[in-house]
Amino acid sequence: MKRPFAGLLQQAKLMDVPQAYSQRPLTRLESMMNSNAPSKSLAGIFVLCWLGLLADGYDLYVYGATLPALIGRPPFNVTPAAAGAVGSLALVGMLLGSLIVGTLTDRLGRRRIFVSALALFSLAMLACAMAPSWELFAAFRFIACFGVGGLLPTAVALTNEFAPPGKKSLVLGAVLTGPATGTVAASLTSLAVLESSGFRPVYAIGAAGLLIVPFAWFLLPESPSFLRTRSRTAEADSIEAAYGLPRTTDVPATAVRVSPTRALFANGTGKTTVLLWGITLLSLLTIFGVSTWLPQIMRTAGFGVGSSVAFLLAYSVGAVVGTVLASVASQKFGPGPLVVVGFASAAAALLLMSANPPAALMTVLAAVAGFGGLGTQNMINDYIAQFYPAATRATGLGWALAVGRIGAIAGPTYGALLVGFGGGVPVAAIAFAAPALLGAVLMLALRTRAVRQPAAPRDAELVR
Repeated sequence: MKRPFAGLLQQAKLMDVPQAYSQRPLTRLESMMNSNAPSKSLAGIFVLCWLGLLADGYDLYVYGATLPALIGRPPFNVTPAAAGAVGSLALVGMLLGSLIVGTLTDRLGRRRIFVSALALFSLAMLACAMAPSWELFAAFRFIACFGVGGLLPTAVALTNEFAPPGKKSLVLGAVLTGPATGTVAASLTSLAVLESSGFRPVYAIGAAGLLIVPFAWFLLPESPSFLRTRSRTAEADSIEAAYGLPRTTDVPATAVRVSPTRALFANGTGKTTVLLWGITLLSLLTIFGVSTWLPQIMRTAGFGVGSSVAFLLAYSVGAVVGTVLASVASQKFGPGPLVVVGFASAAAALLLMSANPPAALMTVLAAVAGFGGLGTQNMINDYIAQFYPAATRATGLGWALAVGRIGAIAGPTYGALLVGFGGGVPVAAIAFAAPALLGAVLMLALRTRAVRQPAAPRDAELVR
């Protein structure tokens, strides 16, 4: 007699139960576990870096926005020469901050340096708001700029490391709108407060960066590449898994610890390093010369305090919009060509401004100069971040920005001489167009050299 369930029983005996179980539809949790889905969002890192750079940009460029209320006005009644000297002295602080803090970042870790620099310059801004004398104001301004100089290399290095390999320029470009947005905030705050309440409230608002400090301390992760150089491989693996990052490949756990500064000149990169220093110097000379003195130069040309600061606002908006557009383009063409375009745009806009056109056209030209100024520097930062490997990225950025601060230091003094000579807008515009043109020439030379000696891939991308 044939049993009705014999066939089914035989089939069950032959069935591979684990295999059958594995072929059933997976639950959502099991799918996430099997695909190593990230448990933490990268967006928080980028937002914190952007907010830190926004505070950085506000505190850095607020000096130029408040000069019309400082020169010849109580309580300090400073002269243009004294204002230019303090502007340059403060930028010496930035030089030291970029150099010292940028190098320490690759030795002490990026999270700790980010939080420390942010807290330092925010507290110094509060001290500037309360300064009883010009001398103390200058000292606090120096301290603020020291912290500002140390934040940018750290924020850029963190952003570049955590950004997805195929979208580094886009993500970094978005984060680097932070300084320019801070400049917009400084300009708007000055427009709203300066004439009625003076400079002190404008600087007090700059201390708002302290609100970001606890979030950065608890939410920012440490750099996995830094952890690997300290043989903390398990921590690096955990962070990379939590954020869904590919395993770091350019910093092996057994790497020999070489000075990050010496590494900038190793393997034939010395000439490129020096060229990048020169390009950054010319860029920052143009930026700080124009941003520091643009409101005052416009005021001497007959514009009121509000209208003069509005030109700085246009300059800042141009930098924000330009950075976004340039980052999209650099994702396809690389940041190198965008640096050349930016320098050329700044030079052309400044040369056209020398013709003293109507106010409406002058505002448009100021926006184009902003793209060619701050926007170009952001593309330079992108280029540098992609050129150096993760282990020396913050040091490379720190040294380039430190040397570039020599140009930043010279910019305000250069502008003060132009104002002192009474050349007005035409002379100042031509004078600041010259370094922008030279920067374009140096970047073309660097790109020509890169074609002859292609750069090695960095983090799955080529610097173009």
